[in-house]
Amino acid sequence: MFRVKNESNHEIIIDKSRFICYLNRVFSEAEAKEYLLQIKKLHPNATHHCYAFLIGEHNEIQRSNDNGEPSGTAGIPILECLRKNHMNDTIAIVVRYFGGIKLGAGGLIRAYSKSTSEALKHTTVTKKVNTFRFQLSFDYPFIGKLDYYIAQNDISVLDKIYEEKVIYTLRHETDFSKDIEELSNGKYPLERLKEEIVEIDVKPNDE
Repeated sequence: MFRVKNESNHEIIIDKSRFICYLNRVFSEAEAKEYLLQIKKLHPNATHHCYAFLIGEHNEIQRSNDNGEPSGTAGIPILECLRKNHMNDTIAIVVRYFGGIKLGAGGLIRAYSKSTSEALKHTTVTKKVNTFRFQLSFDYPFIGKLDYYIAQNDISVLDKIYEEKVIYTLRHETDFSKDIEELSNGKYPLERLKEEIVEIDVKPNDE
């Protein structure tokens, strides 16, 4: 499951109609409705404010609204796009300014789906992952070898303390104790502090 990292928006134009998709993270229906009101105030003269949102650990709450567009041509396509991209705790509001050319039911479905899809491509999303936090105390000559290993294995360095010995606080999705044991010839044992869930930046279609 993915969430949008921050509020964002992206605009596309289809047959002279403007479609502006706003994305934001929400954790309750009340938050979703409050955000919808904000967007409506931002675009009081828009023809439509169509939306969909998914909320809950397993997307227990799912809502969509066509806001005056023909039934099933706006809210559902937005919702389906969020589902397809495995989004969670996310609202998508597509503001439409009618450009004078009717798109038809099929055209509207494609337009609202594309607006949401393009907005997701142009925003940053996050994913929850289980990680481990570690601490390693070692002598100064080991810094170069350790830093190279950290860079090669995409390990997060949360803190560095330089005293009589060097102490690194590290985070990674897997336990790499055996690697450190081999790297240091058993001289520096890696201490696992705790397991924690964190959000990392990813692409919407990453698994």
